[in-house]
Amino acid sequence: MPRSAPGIDQHAVARLRQEVLDWRFKGLPAESSGRTVEEFLGSEPTLFGSGFTGPVLTLDEAALTHNLSTMARWCHEHGVLLAPHGKTTMAPRLFERQLEHGAWGITAANLPQLRVYRAFGVRRVLLANQLLDPAGLRWLGAELDADPEFSVSCWADSADGVALMAGAHSGRRPLDVLVELGWDGARTGARSVQQALEVARAVAASPNLRLAGVGGYEGAAAHGTADSALATVDEYMSRMRSLVGEIERAELFETDEIIVTGGGSAYFDQVAESLAAPWPTRARVLPVLRSGAYITHDDGLYRRNSPFGRPHRLAGEESPFLPAMRIWAQITSRPEPGLALVTMGRRDVSFDQDLPEPQVFRGADGVTRELPPGSCRVTSLADQHAFLAVEGDEPRIGDWVGFGLSHPCTVFDKWPLIPVVDGENVVDLVRTFF
Repeated sequence: MPRSAPGIDQHAVARLRQEVLDWRFKGLPAESSGRTVEEFLGSEPTLFGSGFTGPVLTLDEAALTHNLSTMARWCHEHGVLLAPHGKTTMAPRLFERQLEHGAWGITAANLPQLRVYRAFGVRRVLLANQLLDPAGLRWLGAELDADPEFSVSCWADSADGVALMAGAHSGRRPLDVLVELGWDGARTGARSVQQALEVARAVAASPNLRLAGVGGYEGAAAHGTADSALATVDEYMSRMRSLVGEIERAELFETDEIIVTGGGSAYFDQVAESLAAPWPTRARVLPVLRSGAYITHDDGLYRRNSPFGRPHRLAGEESPFLPAMRIWAQITSRPEPGLALVTMGRRDVSFDQDLPEPQVFRGADGVTRELPPGSCRVTSLADQHAFLAVEGDEPRIGDWVGFGLSHPCTVFDKWPLIPVVDGENVVDLVRTFF
C-alpha cells in the first residue's frame, strides 16, 4: 500500500495543482485557460466530452498503480532497493508516487535534472554520471551544506575526472562518489576492474571526496534478449562483484554502507540476482536498482525486453507490467485507398525504437472499438502527421485512433502536461520538466 513520501517535499509537489492552465499545454481544452489545475480537475473533465484536442497523450491510472505496486513488491521480495531513473518522466508527481511505494531514492542523469529534483526537495539522489563542471559542483556543494538531509552520490571513471571533481568541490561536506565500471566499446565507465580500482584509489586519496560504492549500467553492454546478451549481463555483474571485492581488500571504502547499483529496465532480474547475493564485506552493502521505465512500461521495446514480459530467473507470482501510455489523434485525410493521415507526428511521439502501434478507434457514435490485428499500421511519421496503411473503410475521416507507444523516455519530453485517465475520466494532470 502507498504510504507518505518522506523523500520529497510534498508541499512543493502539491503546489503544482495551483499552476494556471493556458496555451502552453498542448491538447488541453481551450476552456481550461485561466483555471488552476485543481479547479479544472474539480470540474470532473472527460477526455472526449470536455474539449481536449488532438493529439493528446494520456496515462492510464490503473496501469500506473499496478506497475508501481508490482515493482515495489518484487524489489522487497528479492532484497533490493529501488532508485528509479527520473529521466524517464521528469515528473515530480510521479517521483512522489514512486517514493510512496517505497523507492529508496531517485536517479538523475545530469545536473539540470538534479536541479529539478532539488526544486521539489528530493532528498536522496544517485547522479549516474560524472559531474566535472566547476559551476555545477559549486552549486551542489552549497546544496549539501544547506540541507543535512540531502544526500547524493555521483560517478567517477578516471583519475583525471576525480582530480577535476576534487579541485572544484568546495562544500563543507564531502561528496560521495561511486566508481563506475564500464565495458569495452560501450558507454562511460572504467574498462577493467584494475582501471576501476585505480579510480577508487584516487577518490579515497581526495580529502573532499568520499568513496561510497560502485555503479554501472549493464544495458550499455548488452542488447536484446538472446542467450548471448543475457550471458554478457551475467559477465558484467560478475566483474562488478569482483571490483567490490578488490576495493574492499584494499580497504578503500569510506562509508559504513556501500552502494552497489545497476539495473535498467531490461535486465533488472539478473542485476537483482547478483546484487542480492551475499557480499564478503565488513560494511553493509545497499543493492540498488535504477529501473525507470517500469512505471509506464510500453507497447514495444520494454514489452519485448522487460523481465516481466518474458521468462526470467527470478520468476514468481508477479503480474506483467501494463502499458500506461496511449496517444489519441484524429484521422483527417484518406486521400487514396489504403492510406490515412493522422494528426500525430515526430513532435508528439517516440520513434527511436518502434513506430506507434494503432490499437483502438473511436467513431462518430462515441464507441471505442479495438482495431482488428493487422488492419492498420503506421508506416512513417512526418513532423505533425502519421501515415497509416489501412484495410477497409475504418477508421474513417474524423475518427479518433488510440496508439500504443514504445520507449517512454522519448515520449514524456514532448509533453509538459499529461492527463491521467480512469476510463475516459481525467483524474490528474502530470507536469513534466525537461
